[in-house]
Amino acid sequence: MQKENQLFEDFARLLSSLAGTMAGAGREAEARMRERLRAFVDGPDAVSREEFEAVKELAAATRAEVERLKAEIAALRAQNDADGRSPAG
Repeated sequence: MQKENQLFEDFARLLSSLAGTMAGAGREAEARMRERLRAFVDGPDAVSREEFEAVKELAAATRAEVERLKAEIAALRAQNDADGRSPAG
């Protein structure tokens, strides 16, 4: 009877250890999948939020400069037309 109890205890310990090992392996597999998914999503073509914001600001500044230059060209053309000159072709 004593040997039978010892056998059940050993078997229970083995199952408990196996369950802990499986849980650890599951956590490790989940962590690796998260890393791979993050690497896939944030691949070499992805940009950081800071880079995106910097380029966005640069584009806005460039757009403002283009609009300013368009207005300057329009004013010069209007002045040219008022002076009676023909536009250069």
